[in-house]
Formats: sequence, C-alpha cells, structure tokens
Amino acid sequence: MQTNALKVPSRRDSQEAQEALRLLNGLRRQKQHKLPRVRIRPEGSHADVAVALPMEAFELFLEILGQMANGNAVTIIPVHAELTTQQAAELLNVSRPHVVALLEQDKIPHRMVGTHRRIRVADLIEFKRKDDAEREAALQELSAEAQKHDLGY
Repeated sequence: MQTNALKVPSRRDSQEAQEALRLLNGLRRQKQHKLPRVRIRPEGSHADVAVALPMEAFELFLEILGQMANGNAVTIIPVHAELTTQQAAELLNVSRPHVVALLEQDKIPHRMVGTHRRIRVADLIEFKRKDDAEREAALQELSAEAQKHDLGY
C-alpha cells in the first residue's frame, strides 16, 4: 500500500463521477434480483463490452464514484494485506509512535517480521471500529451530563 501515491480527483473527474453516480444510482433503486450488467465502450472503440457485476462490486463502484464526486482520493486495500506501522498510522491518522504504543499494549494484534511489526488491515479496521464506538459512547455520556446539568450544550 502506498498512501503517498493517492491522487485527488480533478474538478472535471469529480463532475464526471457525480454524473455517473446520478445515472447508476437508478439501477440500485430498481431492486433487481439479477446482477447488474454494465456496458463500457472504450474511447476510440466501436464495440461495447458488457459484463455482469456481482452486486457487492457494483455497490463498491458506486461508493468509489461517490467519494470521487466529493473530491476525495480513494484507495482499495485487501483485508488480508499487512501494513507497516507507518502505513497503519497514516490510516488511523495518528503518529507512528502512537501505533507502536498500541501494539506494545496488545490493543492491536500484530506479528513480527524480523525486527519489523506487521499489522493486518482487518485487525486495524476492527480496532478503529471499536475505538470509534468507545469515543461515540463517551461523547453521548458527556452530552447527557451536560444536558442533565443544563450547561447549554
């Protein structure tokens, strides 16, 4: 995974993604039981290529278009992939030393490859999901306390 290779979509690419998303969202709303078929005509070609897509792949494609339409860069990482501590830190938006501390506290499973730590993406995602849930619960508790004491929040 090379997070430094992410490319933010241009304004034109974002607009094209937005238009494609608008057109393709109609297919999602039709509640078809059949797999969606997509026709692609490569630029300069005279022939269409039609393929059936698994619904999960189609949904992922729509999510990618949505992110691009919002001007966000997108990357796909297989859940079985292993990351370095630096890559994990970039995904969590924290420092590498903080990730190392989390690993040493056994808060995120990892393995050693020589002297280097490797973290499975699936484990990192699970840690983030739990951490986000704990933060949300703490926020709800603080909010309830503020309302209870009429602090005006």
